[in-house]
Amino acid sequence: MECQKQSNMENCTCTFECEKKGICCECLYYHLSQNQLPACCFPDDIASTHERSFRKFVELHKDLLD
Repeated sequence: MECQKQSNMENCTCTFECEKKGICCECLYYHLSQNQLPACCFPDDIASTHERSFRKFVELHKDLLD
């Protein structure tokens, strides 16, 4: 499968510029290894705080579990 970096960049909400930006598989692998989720899993206002823990994700979506 060929990486669609250019089109990924159009939807990338990450506020941090790094070598993984737009390369979703590498970004996801990195964040999961840090026990967190990438910015694209969060609304912009939360993503910009760099609080990307699983706990924060569940907190934001817990109403879906009820």
